[in-house]
Amino acid sequence: MSIELWLLYLVAATGLSLTPGPNGLLALTHGARFGFRRAAFTIVGGGLGFFVLIAVSLAGMGALLVASETAFTIAKWLGAAYLVFLGVQLWRAPSPVLAPQASGADRPVESGFRLFSEGFLVAVSNPKGIIFFAAFMPQFMTPGVPFLTQLLVLGGTFVVVEILYEFMLAGLAHRIAPWLLRHGRAFNRITGGTFVGIGAALTTAGR
Repeated sequence: MSIELWLLYLVAATGLSLTPGPNGLLALTHGARFGFRRAAFTIVGGGLGFFVLIAVSLAGMGALLVASETAFTIAKWLGAAYLVFLGVQLWRAPSPVLAPQASGADRPVESGFRLFSEGFLVAVSNPKGIIFFAAFMPQFMTPGVPFLTQLLVLGGTFVVVEILYEFMLAGLAHRIAPWLLRHGRAFNRITGGTFVGIGAALTTAGR
């Protein structure tokens, strides 16, 4: 890949990352509830999930989902069910305690593995993402270049951009902690309801 093509891809990947999506919302939510450092587990999990999506797309899974109505329907409903489940969990979660003066013991505690898993599962739960990457990535692929090299360049670039963006969101969320002390319950319900809405919308997505 030429440097000119890579720069074009970088601009496109940045634009895609800035588009509101489930993983950005999750990074914002976990940054608010658990703090910037704990949200890092969520963000890294999401980054790995995106890398897996890109690898699967480049390997041809996108074409399978486009060709098979059954495969797409199964993946769509599984992804939608997980997003709805996560939304219900957020809706029922207690108000976060994240005032700047709060000690670590006063904050909600979640294992790093669970946060990592949530980020990963949200990233891979949308079959439309596989199809999108399958349609988007080939425009920047170079014939004759090994698959692994292109995966590392294209997938690596997108994941780095996405991770940096989500860290920014998590950092911003931590700064609004005083507001969350007053409106934390409403924040959980808004974000939880948004996840449920995304999951419901996913069930209506066509190929």
